[in-house]
Amino acid sequence: MHAEFGLSLGTLYAFLLVLFRVSGVVVLVPLPGFGSGPGMARIVFALSLTLCLFPAWPPLAIRTPPPLGVLAGWAVAETAFGMLIGLAVAFLAEGFQLAAQFINLQAGYSYASAVDPNSQADSTVLQLFTQLTSSLLFFSLGLDRQVIRIFAASFEWFPVGSFPLTIQSADGVVRLGAGMFLTGFKLAMPVIALLLLIDIALSLFGRMQAQIQLLTLAFPIKMLTALAILPVLAAVMPAVLERAAGQTFTSLLHILRP
Repeated sequence: MHAEFGLSLGTLYAFLLVLFRVSGVVVLVPLPGFGSGPGMARIVFALSLTLCLFPAWPPLAIRTPPPLGVLAGWAVAETAFGMLIGLAVAFLAEGFQLAAQFINLQAGYSYASAVDPNSQADSTVLQLFTQLTSSLLFFSLGLDRQVIRIFAASFEWFPVGSFPLTIQSADGVVRLGAGMFLTGFKLAMPVIALLLLIDIALSLFGRMQAQIQLLTLAFPIKMLTALAILPVLAAVMPAVLERAAGQTFTSLLHILRP
């Protein structure tokens, strides 16, 4: 007896369209070192995630290959769907990057730079620390599983090739971007307020003692103060990320659900 293994045309097209949907997320999710890693590793990751979602693949009753224009429209819709989810996750991580940039500018850490493992460009030490911490918390809090659950449920809301690019979707993306700035301000405002109080105190001290070189004192004082408050900021980062992720995924569900 000879066992025959074959794939139906509908299963093959379902695999390709789900792969387009997954690839949109893989392109935008800001994992440390993922963007600069080997291209084959990213391809294998996208293929593996697509195969893991096999139980949720929508059935496609296709007996003949669809026209090329229809297939291209399906591919564009699936890629846009995946990029929307990836953009939501990227906004979540960028909120912490914005907070780091605000603190860098006020505390003086922007004078020192390191190599960003994602872009291979110069970046500040605090930004690298925030990026690695937020990525670690993303997996520690199980947010990656939330993304996979949204993927699995999305095949019921929007079968392959049916995701519409509407004004509601664009408005939802704008709101997610606003949430990114809100998260950054929430994290950075306590540090910026404390550094502002130091500037005011040094200014008043300079009025009383004009002969003291306050410029040489302000720089190390602000850096040490920011360094002392960073452990407190790191302690509240998991709660802030979890709350921001809940709001992000709630907004994402409102965008995606028909």
